[in-house]
Amino acid sequence: MKSVCENCLSRSFEIRFCHGIESLQSEISNLTHALKLWINKSFLLAVIVNAMGLHAIYAQQATLSWKLHNVGKVRQVVTNVGALNAVNDGMFSYPGLINCEYPAGSFEEHIASGGIWIGAVVGRDTLVSVTEGEGSSREFFPSSAPWDSTWVVARGDAVQIPYWRNYVGVSDQDFVCRYTDYGPTSLRVANHIPLYLGVIQTSYVWGSPPLDEIIVFNYYIMPTRISLEKVYLTCWINGNVGNATIGDYALDDESFFRRDRMIAMSVDLPGGVDGDAYGPLGDKVFPPTAHRASDSLRLTYQWYNGRQQGLPSRDNERYQQMTNGVIMQDQQSTGDGTKAQVSFGPYRLQIGDTLHLVRVLVLGRGLQGVYRNADYVDILIRKNFRVPSPPPPPPLRVETLNHQVRLRWEPRPGDVNPENYYDPYRADSITKPFEGYRVYKSTRSATGPWTLLAEFDDSTNTFGQNTGLAYEYTDVGLLNNLDYFYTVTTFSKPDTVTGFPSQESSRNAAAHLAVPGPKPPQNVGQVAAVPNPYRGDMAYYSYNPPWEKPAGQRERWMEQDRRIQFINLPELCEIKIYSIAGDLVATIQHDDPTKGYEDWNLTSSVGQAISSGLYLFTAEDQRTSQVQVGKFVIIK
Repeated sequence: MKSVCENCLSRSFEIRFCHGIESLQSEISNLTHALKLWINKSFLLAVIVNAMGLHAIYAQQATLSWKLHNVGKVRQVVTNVGALNAVNDGMFSYPGLINCEYPAGSFEEHIASGGIWIGAVVGRDTLVSVTEGEGSSREFFPSSAPWDSTWVVARGDAVQIPYWRNYVGVSDQDFVCRYTDYGPTSLRVANHIPLYLGVIQTSYVWGSPPLDEIIVFNYYIMPTRISLEKVYLTCWINGNVGNATIGDYALDDESFFRRDRMIAMSVDLPGGVDGDAYGPLGDKVFPPTAHRASDSLRLTYQWYNGRQQGLPSRDNERYQQMTNGVIMQDQQSTGDGTKAQVSFGPYRLQIGDTLHLVRVLVLGRGLQGVYRNADYVDILIRKNFRVPSPPPPPPLRVETLNHQVRLRWEPRPGDVNPENYYDPYRADSITKPFEGYRVYKSTRSATGPWTLLAEFDDSTNTFGQNTGLAYEYTDVGLLNNLDYFYTVTTFSKPDTVTGFPSQESSRNAAAHLAVPGPKPPQNVGQVAAVPNPYRGDMAYYSYNPPWEKPAGQRERWMEQDRRIQFINLPELCEIKIYSIAGDLVATIQHDDPTKGYEDWNLTSSVGQAISSGLYLFTAEDQRTSQVQVGKFVIIK
């Protein structure tokens, strides 16, 4: 990609983003230099603008988007402004997100914010553009074009991205986006003087060990208007490690850097209000080797106590921090999070050059788990991502029955057959590495935790359990009208030459929701409200599977999560709920040929939570006008 694609990408930025602004170059430069003289007032204005939510105005000139990496053991939000967070910032909205959650479903957070900084000397100025930092607004944004959102590409799939033709997916879940520091949105940021940089960002995740605990970020950095001297790059991270549902969970974190591994660590200390974390966060960097301005790499590592004041917010302060060549010793004082930066340079960039930065978020169980995964990252980068991969998941079909769920996955004509999968990156010359299927169930969510129900293994070789292959599984004894999640994965033979382990397709990516239950009856007559009585002192959310569960990614149950279910409903009917005094409380419409129930959250039609008491309901069959009357009790 280096000799052809990078130049093409640079020219693409040159053409698409710079066309039409040549006449404004002088005016923009004069204006931004004048703003720099008002730096204190401008910085205060930036803070006020953010507080007033004026990012909504910026969004009118940029196609803002986020995606969630969720096929591996790490759940991480990725934005198309280069920020590693999208929570409560007024620009993006992902209610209930635990940022960089690992393991998935644990509510253990590892990142408060993160991004990259790019600094350079331009004339007599030292300028720094940031995707995410401390003390300033974001300065990189996509264009307003609808295709400048975030592209999602699976392994081996080819897509036609306008700025990257014939992009082929590398991992189980690739995200691709681009942003610049000089578009109309960027130029509205107070005190921002652009370097006229375009950045294409890709991120990779895998669903199978040993790569399912890492996220790889590639940044392709391209000057589009001016050549740049003394360029330095910074990977900025604000690590918060601990259970995010516990107050002050990030007050006992510390940071340190291991130069031999080029990894910055954010670690939760033992004890504290949040107990012991499952694992720390490693931020591993691979500085570019091309376009160096000197043979030696000037490396800087700086950590900040979270309560520390005076973090660099102005360009000259940032650049000085990025280039001082000091590697701080391990942090010995805890604080509100662990803010840290790894910087390196210098580089010299001409128009048409592309600087390729690789950054990897590394998770694992304890420090040793992170270090072990970091070693796999070294192998992955050295092999240019050409490592064995699992066969694709089978075409799963789910059938719901009364107290049962039936799964079938035998390929039909036109389906992708995982048993014919060919992996070109194996060293053992096995042309078809497929070995078997695994069936999993979760009673919690489409991201687990998963319980293995069955494994079907090819019996014609010496690998695995030799149980024989099968293409159907029926799970029985289930509770009707409750959520169950199923997935069927494929796994490969291990690579006996390189020692690379057996690879399994992602459980999360192929998950299916199944709600067992009988088909709707022909008529009303057996409609009932369950549970009856409904008891407010019962922890229904603790049932397995939960009768009540928090919406979205919330961990804690709330009043709006209460649930009464009306069962045995015909295909088309209307339920009306009345108080004992005859007042209409709520109306529920049911129109579904496959399910015979509806949920009610014990809230009236005007949004008020109902009180304890006896309630009546009517269920009217809309086809026959037949009406059934029933009652239920609420005890709070």
